[in-house]
Parts: sequence; C-alpha cells; structure tokens
Amino acid sequence: MNALAILLLASLPVPQVQLFHQTSPQPEPHFAQQVKAVRHKGGKWYFARTGHAVYCYGPVMTLPNRTGSIERVATFCRGTNELLVPLKD
Repeated sequence: MNALAILLLASLPVPQVQLFHQTSPQPEPHFAQQVKAVRHKGGKWYFARTGHAVYCYGPVMTLPNRTGSIERVATFCRGTNELLVPLKD
C-alpha cells in the first residue's frame, strides 16, 4: 500500500519554481509583432471602383445598382464604412 502511494505521488506533476525574480516581463522580438499585424483571417484582396485595394472577408455578389445595370460588389471589407464595396472589373 505504501509503495502504491509513493508511485502515485511520484507521477503527479511538480510545479517549477523561479529562482530569480524578474522585475518586468521580457518584450517580444520586434519581428514577432509584425507577423501578428500581417496575419489575415481568410479574406482576399480586391480592386475597388474608387481605385483602392480593399481586403474583404465576405463573398463577392452580383447585384443590380440604381440604374438597373448589374455590378459586382465585395462584402465585409476592412477599413471601409460601407457594407458593400463596388469592384472594378
């Protein structure tokens, strides 16, 4: 019974203790911060009718505009206040 208890205690994880107290956490390397900023979440770049490149997460749709003709629009674009961004064909 004692041997079983000793084996059970020996299999438990042992917390690691820091011997030196650090006053401030180590900063991340500069290149690691840039990688986080560049990482995208499944979107795609499109060329908007305004002449700007836009990064959109949603699907591209074909919708009628006010004059009755059909136009392609991208949805859920980053950095714009509009839900639908007309695309340049």
